[in-house]
Amino acid sequence: MGRAVTVATCALNQWALDFEGNLERIFRSIDIAKSKGARYRLGPELEICGYGCSDHYYESDTLLHSFQVLEKLLESPATQDIICDVGMPVLHRNVRYNCRVIFLNKKILLIRPKISLANGGNYRELRWFTPWSKARHVEEYFLPRIIQEVTGQETVPFGDAVLATKDTCLGAEICEELWAPNSPHIEMGLDGVEIFTNSSGSHHVLRKAHARVDLVNSATAKNGGIYILANQKGCDGDRLYYDGCAMISMNGETVAQGSQFSLDDVEVLVATLDLEDVRSYRAEISSRNLAASKVNPYPRVKVNFALSCPDDVAVPTCMPIQWRHHSPEEEISLGPACWLWDYLRRSKQAGFLLPLSGGIDSSATACIVYSMCHQVCLAVKNGNADVLADARRIVNDETYIPEDPRELCKRVFTTCYMASENSSQDTCNRAKLLAEQIGSYHINLNIDAAVKAVVGIFSVVTGRTPRFSVYGGSSRESLALQNVQARIRMVLAYLFAQLTLWARGMPGGLLVLGSANVDESLRGYLTKYDCSSADINPIGGISKTDLKNFIQYCIENFQLTALRSIMSAPPTAELEPLVDGQVAQTDEADMGMTYAELSVYGKLRKIAKAGPYSMFCKLISMWKEICTPREVASKVKHFFRMYSVNRHKMTTLTPSYHAENYSPDDNRFDLRPFLYNTSWSWQFRCIDKQVNAL
Repeated sequence: MGRAVTVATCALNQWALDFEGNLERIFRSIDIAKSKGARYRLGPELEICGYGCSDHYYESDTLLHSFQVLEKLLESPATQDIICDVGMPVLHRNVRYNCRVIFLNKKILLIRPKISLANGGNYRELRWFTPWSKARHVEEYFLPRIIQEVTGQETVPFGDAVLATKDTCLGAEICEELWAPNSPHIEMGLDGVEIFTNSSGSHHVLRKAHARVDLVNSATAKNGGIYILANQKGCDGDRLYYDGCAMISMNGETVAQGSQFSLDDVEVLVATLDLEDVRSYRAEISSRNLAASKVNPYPRVKVNFALSCPDDVAVPTCMPIQWRHHSPEEEISLGPACWLWDYLRRSKQAGFLLPLSGGIDSSATACIVYSMCHQVCLAVKNGNADVLADARRIVNDETYIPEDPRELCKRVFTTCYMASENSSQDTCNRAKLLAEQIGSYHINLNIDAAVKAVVGIFSVVTGRTPRFSVYGGSSRESLALQNVQARIRMVLAYLFAQLTLWARGMPGGLLVLGSANVDESLRGYLTKYDCSSADINPIGGISKTDLKNFIQYCIENFQLTALRSIMSAPPTAELEPLVDGQVAQTDEADMGMTYAELSVYGKLRKIAKAGPYSMFCKLISMWKEICTPREVASKVKHFFRMYSVNRHKMTTLTPSYHAENYSPDDNRFDLRPFLYNTSWSWQFRCIDKQVNAL
């Protein structure tokens, strides 16, 4: 009869402009799909060139090389007898589109351009592409000669159409179109499309995965059908980690779930589903059927091919499963760890160096590296040859097999405690104990000689010697002396990153890791060009609150008991003199606000789009049990003064793993001035007027 269709989707760790590597991963996914009996294979958005090409999309080379890869795919025997759906940029009548190219047996069936472009947050698709605005319209696309020679076609359909096979009808969506209020799957489903496909380039954000899953399941819950989603995975060259989660859903229920975090470069899901289940599900939805009788039909591209076999009565079909979501602590443990591994192996460096202060932030960063080592050992144990080859190259040992995370940590991770006369013995001991428990190569050094030398140069030139405020100096002097210590630590971090392995008789250099959290960056509570200045920062998009919960997770799951004392200690920069041998400086006292308050300010400023006055209006309600309106006004004013005074620091912020939607990352996510009128005179006057009225 032909009712059981077998389809495949995948999550691929593609890399921007790595055409050779991208092609190899596409071929592997097709081979796996075919070996499992699939008759249709869906890949991620723009998988041929890699999603994150950015302004390289303007270059004709990117278009040329994409077509060269397509040529290799078309002419290969590996792509025969399976419908292949790949993503690449296409120039049509001098307009650049983000497209799906769908082909079968050396013939291109349809080029389907993206209709709704992602243009918020980290996405800038309207900068490079134009949305296809001609609904249910198809034009002729004249193929490049290199493709004509393979396909024998001069032109192919280009536009908003669906595929009609012998047994069913397929319609494509591309990433953002699933999230749009007028998603194409709605009208396509009413027009009889039974299988919806979505190729995505969707990145990880803490607590976001469920939203994507819910959207996919709801797409077929109301309208019936099969929904197949493919996604990019890994770090393809910037701050984002694409988190896989390829999935297949039918009639509102998940039937196949891919991993969200994994070191596997290629992951393929295959499901066999009964088309009659879709048809019977739709049959009793009268409102859907009434709407379907009036729908404007889509152009159909006829395909002389079936996704099912004629005699498939005994073919087993997939049953619904329960989606398992990671906790936020698991997401922090896995996402940044996978991102670090991709960055390390693709940058061809020999490991990481982290200034380990003994505080929560640097300790959380160290735990993420330790988690990365866990993931590497687990992947090798499970037979991942790619990870084993990368690990051997990184440690420069062709016989090495990573089995113990602590032993791998010793090879690829150097931690460094940089003491000064203002450092306490407690933080030194905490850093040393944590380094012992995770296995890192640990260095203890003292920066006092370098600090005295730098301050001495200033004294020789000016004839003045700055003092800390506890010794009678001004706040300007004290802040300058704190900044000197912080900046010297950055210089030393890079020196040791470049030469530590050389001193140990080992090849290669180390990447410097930063450890400023998202809240400190928002407030500007960091020294410009201090240890927050690094090569990359795995926690730069994570809040202090989430990091504390992650530390507790590591205590319980990695048995890192050294973290208990780190958790209980008050956060401190240790840049001011000790009092009776004890730390007198704390972060929250310095900032004039708590980390919990900072998270609230950050979410209101970015996610709720609140300026000073709107933030005040929201907080007098949110905090009515704990603050008077006048106290709220004072807090809001202080935050915006500090935020605007320090915003210039965001222009040099270390590239950080994007994990929060209130990140102040100035690169492309949070675009703001960095020279403000920090008095906010008009805005604060509006607040004062409201306070007086209340």
